[in-house]
Formats: sequence, C-alpha cells, structure tokens
Amino acid sequence: MGMPAPHPGNPVALTMGEPAGIGGDIALAAWTRRETGGLPPFFVIDDAGRLAALAQRMELAVPVRTIAEPEEAAALFPHALPVLHRPLPASAIPGCLNPDNGKSVVAAIEEAVRLTVEGRAAAVVTNPIHKKALYDAGFRFPGHTEFLAELAGVPRVVMMLACPQLRVVPVTIHLSLKDAIASLTSEEIVAQGRITAESLRRDFGIAHPRLAVSGLNPHAGEGGAMGTEDSDIVAPAVAALRAEGIDAFGPLPGDTMFHARARAGYDAALCMYHDQALIPIKTIDFDGGVNITLGLPFIRTSPDHGTALDLAGSGKANPGSLIAALKMAAQMASMRMAQAPNV
Repeated sequence: MGMPAPHPGNPVALTMGEPAGIGGDIALAAWTRRETGGLPPFFVIDDAGRLAALAQRMELAVPVRTIAEPEEAAALFPHALPVLHRPLPASAIPGCLNPDNGKSVVAAIEEAVRLTVEGRAAAVVTNPIHKKALYDAGFRFPGHTEFLAELAGVPRVVMMLACPQLRVVPVTIHLSLKDAIASLTSEEIVAQGRITAESLRRDFGIAHPRLAVSGLNPHAGEGGAMGTEDSDIVAPAVAALRAEGIDAFGPLPGDTMFHARARAGYDAALCMYHDQALIPIKTIDFDGGVNITLGLPFIRTSPDHGTALDLAGSGKANPGSLIAALKMAAQMASMRMAQAPNV
C-alpha cells in the first residue's frame, strides 16, 4: 500500500474507540490541554452528539463542532473540538456495552486509515476498543493490530511500547508463558528486530539503531544451567541480525536491562515475552506509555490502556497516554515526511 506524504499542517485522525468506554472522555480532556506541551491538531471520528453530551456530563467546557472534511480541522482546533460526525445506531451509555455500535467502531478505524493513506490526515491514533463487544458484532480479528495489518496489506507488523525513557518490543505477546516459550523462534526474533530497526531509522530519525535483545531465562540461561533457549534460539537470532548490519547485542539478563545506565546503551529492547517488556515500561511511565504499530505504511499509535468502563463518563480518566500518543504520532509523521522524496 503506497501513500502520499501528508501536508505538514494535516491533523491527526482519532478514532472513537468503544463508545461505552473512556475514549470520548480522554479525547475531550486532551483538547482542553491543547495549549500546553505541543499537542498537535486532531479531529475525532465519532458521534458529535455523544461527545457534546459527554462534555456536559463531565462539566468540561469543550465546544464540539462538526466538520465535513479533515482539511477543516486545523483551523477549527484552537477554538473547538473538530468531529467528523458519524452517528451511532444505538445510544452510548458510559460503562454499558452495546454490540449494536460495534460496526461504527470498526468503520471509524477504516475511515481513519483511508484518510491517512490518502494524505489527508497525518496519522492514525486509535482509542481503546472492547474486543468482546466487537466479537459480538462479528469482528473477526484478535485486535487492532491484526486488523490494521490487513487493511494495510502487510504480512507482518510489530507492537512497540514507548515512552521518553524506553522503547520495548515484545516478540511474543498475548500468550501464556508456557505457550510463549514454545512459540519462540530465532526467525521471529530476527523478523521483529528487522522491522524495529527500520522503524527506528524511518520514524524516529535514529541513523544507526541499537537493539538490546533480552534473554528468555534468568541470567540469560547462565551458560545453559538455567535452560538452553538463550544459546539455541536467542543468540543465533542476534548473530543473524548483526550479519544484516543491525547493531543488535545479547542475549542479556532481563533483570539488569532496564535501569537508567543500561537504557542509555540502546534505542529499543527486544523482549521475549509480554511481561518482560511491559513491566519495565509501565513502571517507568504508567500514564504516558504509547502503543505503536511498526511495519505499516502509515503511522498508528494508541494509548497504552484499555476502555476502563468503570471510569467512563466520570471525568476521572487520565488523558496522559492519549496525549502522548497524539504527540508521538505527529512527531513520527513529521519524521517520515522529512525523509520522503520530492516533498
């Protein structure tokens, strides 16, 4: 899938996410902080009436204004929250899931991708979805990542979690520890390392990325005393990456990779399983972590949290991760645009 480079002034496209969750809450709250810290202009693909009612419920002074085209958003953004109005088929009650709205949630993602691929939006930022509600509506993908890969027509994408102090990539994701170990292969580590290195160059402007590769076992196997997976699977993957010219090193003991001095020595960490990657980043920056999908022809980021149905409509949801996702999306889009030819 090819795409034109977006115009520098293009806004970011934000999807509605699960209408019963906190997506609307944090979108409204993020707009109220638009004058602090370089928040890029964004528009929401959502039901404008839902957002206006939610703002009133939360006692937020957010003027909600409908737009006909994304190009209207940048000029309107300083004064009101721009919304591409897409009416929901059923009322959205905070905290109460309704599968009847599932198709609208999916359609918002599809439209955000289309507008970004057309060069009319700078990037896609997705608000959290509720997978069970979408499954009940006929959604056939495990989650956002797999759906976006199909929309883009790419065979493989990589999940990165990032904050200013750390970037991590879990090689295996939502698997039990037993299944993660069984599924781990050198080929998968190499494939994800390759995509990660390319994205660090293209989207983060790091000319010579350094990848720290964690071991699977305690002490990276302790020379085989604590398992042979590190010597049999991880070490050959590191050697293969290095043979491709990628500055990868490891396997490293997972318990000494993430302190400040160690983090200064690499640009991203490839981790062997979910918690090995997510525990350190959530400890370092719980409210500001960003989920990024690498390997797409467009930029996609997301807050690193779920729908928080228990907080929906309360005004208590922290918009920090969404704000970070919006900022990172715009920064990555600018970096990618700067490297595009004939722009």
